[in-house]
Amino acid sequence: MLDKHTTNASDQRIDEAIRMTAPGTALRHALDMIIAGHMGALICVGDEDNVIAAGNDGFPLNISFTANRLFELSKMDGAIVIDGRLNQILRANYHLNPDPGLPTSETGMRHRTAARMSLLTQALVISVSERRQVVNIFIGGKGIQLKTVTELMSSVNQLVVAMQSTRQTLDSRLRRLTTLELENQVTLADLTEIFYLFEVLTTAGEELDRIIMQLGSEGRTVYMQREEFLGDLDDEYTLMIRDYASDSSEENAAAIRRALDDTANSQVHKAVNIARLLGYDDCREDTVMTPLGLRTLSNVSVVREGVADRIVDEYGSLQDLIDDIGENPERLEETGVRNPSILADSLYRMWGKRS
Repeated sequence: MLDKHTTNASDQRIDEAIRMTAPGTALRHALDMIIAGHMGALICVGDEDNVIAAGNDGFPLNISFTANRLFELSKMDGAIVIDGRLNQILRANYHLNPDPGLPTSETGMRHRTAARMSLLTQALVISVSERRQVVNIFIGGKGIQLKTVTELMSSVNQLVVAMQSTRQTLDSRLRRLTTLELENQVTLADLTEIFYLFEVLTTAGEELDRIIMQLGSEGRTVYMQREEFLGDLDDEYTLMIRDYASDSSEENAAAIRRALDDTANSQVHKAVNIARLLGYDDCREDTVMTPLGLRTLSNVSVVREGVADRIVDEYGSLQDLIDDIGENPERLEETGVRNPSILADSLYRMWGKRS
């Protein structure tokens, strides 16, 4: 548990560092000016007491932080020390002396110093390479090279193409699944393919989220594209899991979602793994799986929020509802459906049959 907590804390610090240096921030504006000026820089942000204790000389400033001031001060040698809230520039031309015994695989004096300072302190340490004209941020000894907006948008374009294709395929398979559900012909193989598509799209969405974070203010349009592909995905995925899991509770569905997220997509593509996660040990690819009907019912306009659960509680499964709805539509009124005939017509249309 300790290792997991440490990893999560480290990831959070890295994410915060990326947000602080993303396009649109004053710090990123200064870094871009330093790169454009063909200069190098070593900048420490936060944990200022320990940073200052690890160096000497330089100029005490205690002046308000601005991008232009940071750029001008970068013309001097040595490091620049800034408080964690980016309110004040505390030191310039500061000579840092981290323990040379601290491990690092970095090359170049500036990068090695940055890596060691990030191990010695809790500061965000930024190294701008004058020769290579790149920016690296260091947290806990780990270095990450900041990508340009052009590089990030190239990755976005590739992801968007893949997500668009996957979403179109998923929507097609979900429409087919509805028909199969109404005919009671869904097999474990059908479910496995759809779970795989859900996970591929989810994985791509997580990667896009990381890029959006790196894009900062330049990521607004990309976020709109993300919502187009993923905005309504979460609820439908959860309802589908509840439809087929041996335990249909929301809590179990959330646990299955987490397990799927932790499973490699190549393993999600295996029917035996999907059956196990759903709570079944004796299913084959051709095993017929009977849905509760939550997903399909929730897509019918007259089924208000929460009513699908009551219908399922009353009938037990979508197939039992289909078998009964034509002969006894009034039974639906007891579950809160105000227009049973409209629900029946909607299901028959989705089935491709007339009521």
